Amino acid sequence: MGEKKDLVEQRAHNLKQIQELGYESYPHQYPTTHTIAELVEKYSDVSAETLDEVPISTQTAGRIVNLRGHGKAGFADFLGAGARIQVYVREDRVGKKNHELFHLLDIGDIVGVKGSMFRTRTGELSISAEQVSFLAKALLPLPEKWHGLSDVEARYRQRYLDLISNQDVMSIFVRRRQIISEVRSFLESRGYLEVETPMMQPMAGGAAAQPFETFHEALGIPLFLRIAPELYLKRLIVGGVDRVFEINRNFRNEGISTLHNPEFTMVEFYQAYSNFEDLMNITEEMLQQIVGEVCGDLEIAFDGRPINFKKFTRLSMVESIRQYWDEGDPPREDDLCDLDQVSSLCERLGIKYREIESWGKRLNRLFEYVVEKHLVNPTFIYDFPAEVSPLAKRKVGDSRFAERFELFIGGLEIANAYSELNDPKEQKKCFEQQAEAHSRGDHEAHQMDEEYLQALQYGMPPAAGEGIGIDRLTMLLTDSKSIREVILFPHLRPRSTK
Repeated sequence: MGEKKDLVEQRAHNLKQIQELGYESYPHQYPTTHTIAELVEKYSDVSAETLDEVPISTQTAGRIVNLRGHGKAGFADFLGAGARIQVYVREDRVGKKNHELFHLLDIGDIVGVKGSMFRTRTGELSISAEQVSFLAKALLPLPEKWHGLSDVEARYRQRYLDLISNQDVMSIFVRRRQIISEVRSFLESRGYLEVETPMMQPMAGGAAAQPFETFHEALGIPLFLRIAPELYLKRLIVGGVDRVFEINRNFRNEGISTLHNPEFTMVEFYQAYSNFEDLMNITEEMLQQIVGEVCGDLEIAFDGRPINFKKFTRLSMVESIRQYWDEGDPPREDDLCDLDQVSSLCERLGIKYREIESWGKRLNRLFEYVVEKHLVNPTFIYDFPAEVSPLAKRKVGDSRFAERFELFIGGLEIANAYSELNDPKEQKKCFEQQAEAHSRGDHEAHQMDEEYLQALQYGMPPAAGEGIGIDRLTMLLTDSKSIREVILFPHLRPRSTK
């Protein structure tokens, strides 16, 4: 602690000396001709001879992450825009006063440099400084090992230090931006209209989840942060927007884990005159295009396991449980459609469930326990119990199931889709069943939404809708084991005051 205090005091002293030399402590601006990333990208393949023959001038800025050399010449490594470049500073080139400034700089300071590009004897691309400009002092020292913070929680709490210290982190968020861009490009190229719908809603709907609640003082009404934009996007289908999507932030007042954050990003899209099987085909095409563009190959690795996006498997929920059952002979198909038998299977495997839960919920728990961990390569699981799909159409010929699928990759649920229920009478019955479940203590059950029912009474065409989790897709395509790695500022417990 004492050593850190000494370092902080030394940095404050250096700032005072910089001011005494006549330099502004916090200048208002510093015009640049290139970012450091642009210099590295543009000149990384240019030879030393070419740089000597045709001098290239530049003015750039970044954070000092390394300082080497004393006396009348020294080197500094600058970090900026996710790239790093070396700067060479010589007293006879920058002048005595400017060289004094250089010796008062600390690792972490923000500095500008004007000079020309060259290569050192070892071939490293560098800038020969003509002038060094002080832009901001790092009054606190960077982590001791600037090349990597090891404290995971510190990385998330102080993401700015993480971005400075860990170069791989910047690449994750660059790739995340590419993924979102490819999603948007794919949908727009197929005639989808991007929209924005309310994030504060008078009723939390469109998914089974517990919402965050707030209060609007002027209107005098409670509001909920949305758990999904679904019911608003389907109102737009009623209004004639046949293909619509939203890249949206959702909020769910639930647990935090390596796969869950209270706020997360999804893309939801809806297509009129289509069903859930149409969306299976679209999803295959979309993900193959995204993975190919972002990763350069349809075969990737996640958590040490290869994943091949060239082929997608399709299994019903019941089929998948039977296929991946590893506790002796698999249960019969009829047993998996019986409440008592499914309950018995859950108890046999130690799967906990609540007495108020229906057959569908218990079957879903059985599926999660038995099957999910095996779904490494892209797999569509369809025929979900209708009881856990209150906004989906029932399966033709077997009303116990819904026309719904979820897509699993790398053991993660990536997407959820279904043929949309557009019969207002049937939708009202489903809402009533959900309201009854809510009254029995199921706080994730859907509430009755009269305004949405009214919209359906004006007529909604056959349609299918899907949500794809951007955070989990980014986890897959960056080989990140935790959702916190792909969210810049994940939610954490407050620091202990002890």
